[in-house]
Amino acid sequence: QVQLVESGGGLVQAGGSLRLSCAASGRTYAVGWFRQAPGQEREFVAAITWSSDSPYYGDPAKGRFTIARDNAKNTVYLQMNSLKPEDTAVYYCAAHAGGVLYDARSFGSWGRGTQVTVSS
Repeated sequence: QVQLVESGGGLVQAGGSLRLSCAASGRTYAVGWFRQAPGQEREFVAAITWSSDSPYYGDPAKGRFTIARDNAKNTVYLQMNSLKPEDTAVYYCAAHAGGVLYDARSFGSWGRGTQVTVSS
């Protein structure tokens, strides 16, 4: 089973940027980023396959976030710009296990998450 470790979260002011990293012990078809705010369901942010340069973005990420990968390091990054207070959440990366990329049920292994807090 693939193990994933997220890093890069923190406290940032609105309008600022953060880059999250997801280090994976191995590869499946793709890696996804999801986020979960208190009292809310887990939400798809972005995904990328290990073999294609075509990323996939959820509504929260479009126009502000960029997902990228480094195959040599087995690491996937999420560059987040123009952050808003509503981006505050725990961000998780996960390894794809089968199914559509925007559905959390398609991912089998999850990291522990990294907290992102955006102050107004």
